[in-house]
This record gives sequence, C-alpha cells and structure tokens, in this order.
Amino acid sequence: MTDATSAGVAATPSPKLDELMMAMDVVDTLRHQENLALKELGQDDRDEGLKARLRQIYEDQGLAVNDRILEAGIKALKEQRFSYTPEGSSFGRFMAGLWVKRGTVAASVAGVIVAAGLGVGYLAWSETQALRAADQARIELETTLPQQLSSAYSLAKAEARVAPAAQAADRLIADGQAALARKDAAGARKAIADLDALRAALVQTYVLRIVSRDGEQTGVFRIPDVNTQARNYYLIVEPVTPSGQVLSLPILNEETGRTETVSKFGQRVSRAVFDEVRRDKQDDGIIQRNALGEKPRGALDVIPSMPVMNGRITQW
Repeated sequence: MTDATSAGVAATPSPKLDELMMAMDVVDTLRHQENLALKELGQDDRDEGLKARLRQIYEDQGLAVNDRILEAGIKALKEQRFSYTPEGSSFGRFMAGLWVKRGTVAASVAGVIVAAGLGVGYLAWSETQALRAADQARIELETTLPQQLSSAYSLAKAEARVAPAAQAADRLIADGQAALARKDAAGARKAIADLDALRAALVQTYVLRIVSRDGEQTGVFRIPDVNTQARNYYLIVEPVTPSGQVLSLPILNEETGRTETVSKFGQRVSRAVFDEVRRDKQDDGIIQRNALGEKPRGALDVIPSMPVMNGRITQW
C-alpha cells in the first residue's frame, strides 16, 4: 500500500521552479503589455494568437518559452495570481498610511498650525496697531494740537507790539482752528509752525547797516531792460543785531522773483538818497549815517531812517 501511494505521487510531480519563474515572468510581461493583455484576454478564442505574440516577444529577447509556460502565465493573469490586492477598506488603508508616515504628517500639520497661528497673530497685531494709531490721531486732534495752537498763539500775540503783527497772529490761529474743525491735523500743525515763526520774527531786533568796507560796494545802480533810459538805485545793507551778529534773512529779489536767504542785499532808494550816501562816504571814506533803518522788537518790518523804495536785489 505504501509503495503504490508513493508511485502515484511520483507520477504527478510538482512544477519545476524554473518553469514557475517563467510563468511569473509571462504574467509580468502581460502586465507591462497592458493594452495587449486587456484586448486579448477578453476573448478566449484568441488565446492562440496571444501565445504567438508572447512567444515572439521572448524570441526577440533570445529566450525560448514552450506553450505550457505561456498557457500557465495567461491562466495565472486571468486568475489574478502573482498579484497583490490590498485588504481592508480604503479609509483603513489611508489611516494606516498616515500612521506609517506619522513623522512627516506630524511635521506638516505642525507647520500648518504654526502658519495659521502666525497669520492670526499678525491680523491681531495689525488690528491693534490700527486701533492704537486711530486713538493717537483722535487724541492729537482733540487735545494735543489744540493745546499747542493755543500756546503758540499766546506767545506770538504777547510779542506783537504793532497792529499788523497782532493781526497776523489772529489770522494764523483762525487758520489752525478751522483745520481742527475739519480734522485736518496737517493744517493745524502748519498754523502752529507759522505762529512759532511769527514769534521768532517779532523778537528779532537789528539795524540795516550800509556796507562800507574796503573792497565791497556801498551802492549799485541797474538799467531796467524795459526802459534803458532809466536807472534803479540800491544801497547794499546787512542786518546787524545789537550784539554785532550779522543775520541771514529771506529776501525777495525783484529782478528774478525768487526768495533767497542772504546776509547782504540791495535796498532800493531814490537817486537823492543814493547821492547823499555817496557824498557822505567821499568826505573821509566813512559813512557817518550808516543805518538805513531799524527793526524793533514786536514789529514785522524795518522802520526806515532814510526814505526807501519798494524793491530789493540779492545779486549785483
């Protein structure tokens, strides 16, 4: 009994390993020739044609494959052998994949959280800054600028000792108050700056001294382009403080129409005044009456000591 059984087993040997490997290769070849496999395997009556084409593929590679191996490979592909089909639901596989890649996923999630946190933080900071700026602007318009405007006006008004100076201060504070009423902070600041400049001009005191130094001109005359028969006469002067400091003042040049800040300028006078100063200098080289005018504290303009005419020049 034992011998007969052994003989029966020996009569049906297991496939050889190399044939099994070849069958697997056939399946792999069929998968790589996906279009061919899908087209041919759907039609059982064309298996012979498929075998012939597969045999040609192997022969082109220098390999000889018998029909049994080709048939085994075709059958295995039809039965989905030598292929792996994932088990479980797609959601389960997705979660498993996340677990395998948990390090990378955690880093990505952390990055997203950090980015979101930064974005929220920036928005909150921006909103806080905007609210702070709006509050500062409100305080400036309601408190700071009104106080500064009132103070600048009081100081300028206190120095105004002539009517034109007082009127100038009144105009400037009116401009500032109008700017505050329309919530124009820049306009209010300008009015404050103008009041400060007015006060600085009012406190200045100086004498317009006629220049009389060697190598420097005391007076000049000009021939106007529009009337070559006429002459305009100018005495060269400089503003000197009681301490002897020479000031620089903004002077409008009547010939160019531009305002320049200079320490010397020509003041237009009549020919009679011009000749009088010339004779004074010719006597002994010294101008005895060398003050053309004086600017007292609290006034805006120079009070002339000699008759002067409108018009000044800054170059000669």
